[in-house]
Amino acid sequence: MGPVLSFRDFVDMLRRRAWLILLVIAVGCGLSVVAAKEAKHKYRSTEVIQVTQPKIEGEATRDPNNTEDTISRRLQLIEQRVMARESVLAVIEKYGLYADLPALTENEKVDLLRTSVRIDGLQNNGSSDGWVSVLTVTAEMPTARQAQEIAHEFASRTIELSNESRLDKARETLAFFTAREETLREHISRVEDELAAYRKDNAVALPGTLEIRRSEITSINNELLDISRQRIQIERAADLSRQNDMPATAARKQSDFSEQLTTLEAQAELLRQRKGELEASLQSSPEVDRRVGAYDHELEQIRAQLQEASARRTDAEVAYRLETQAQSERLTVIEPASLPDYPFTRSRKKLALVGAAVSVMMALGLAFVLELRKPVMRTPAHMERDLGIRPVVSIPYLDTRSRRRRRRGNDKAA
Repeated sequence: MGPVLSFRDFVDMLRRRAWLILLVIAVGCGLSVVAAKEAKHKYRSTEVIQVTQPKIEGEATRDPNNTEDTISRRLQLIEQRVMARESVLAVIEKYGLYADLPALTENEKVDLLRTSVRIDGLQNNGSSDGWVSVLTVTAEMPTARQAQEIAHEFASRTIELSNESRLDKARETLAFFTAREETLREHISRVEDELAAYRKDNAVALPGTLEIRRSEITSINNELLDISRQRIQIERAADLSRQNDMPATAARKQSDFSEQLTTLEAQAELLRQRKGELEASLQSSPEVDRRVGAYDHELEQIRAQLQEASARRTDAEVAYRLETQAQSERLTVIEPASLPDYPFTRSRKKLALVGAAVSVMMALGLAFVLELRKPVMRTPAHMERDLGIRPVVSIPYLDTRSRRRRRRGNDKAA
């Protein structure tokens, strides 16, 4: 049980600990006044940026290299670049921030400015792909002018970096797919040269010449058939000449027939050689067929990749033109940073009053703690409450020290 159970006990405690309470209140109020005077006001200014959608809708307005990219991710990267150490130091030097705090190091100044500037994005409620429709750049500075200037500076840097990053990305994407397309064309040319050399080394006919060679073989067969007919006719004529003509005439005709047969045989031999060459060129081994098929399959795959790269390069070129003509996604200021009229921090008067109230509470608490540490039964009610015994007589406390002082004073006067 505590020593203060009623209002009278509380008043008695105040009377006994009056000097301690007044001392704590005086010290606390003094410290509160000093803290209020040393406290610095802060002003807040906000610049609002709207994320405008592309003027031309379609696939060309999207990033052909990364369709999953969204404005929220890009803005996170931009915010990191805006809040980079070199960028923050440049802003501090440009506006002469924290010149009244020479003891601060560069790192402390950078951290202080980073905590004073905030970039927030408001996502579009009707979008499910992370589309941010509004950006707010808020600066909290010791003066109203600095708050306005810093908010505008970081908003301008955000817009500039956003435009530069999109333009650079569109340029790099276009260069990438252009180089990709050129590389694939060179690859196709190299594979075609290798295939042509392999066909030549292995006597493999080109696909377009197979029908021509088969037709030529057919023509040779027809010519050989004609030669065979002519030989049969000449041989029958020679037989008839030997049977019916005079020996001298038959001998002369046999000599002519022999020359004709020799000529026909030479023609037939030449045609058979040509036919053999053509038939040999149409025949190839399984390994050669497999290798040629592999070349054809590789060419088919590379041509498909080339077609895709050409389409992506076209999209990248359109996206780059839209960026250069300012027709793609853009950040525009819809509410410039205004000059704040009042600080958002507490006034010095309120801070002093709060400090005074805390001092009073601390003084009363300290007095109560001291009472708890030294509990004394000061009244009959305390004795009856704590011991259960009702006192018969209560002797008031007499301060004999004051009587002794008066007596000593009287003796000296006498």
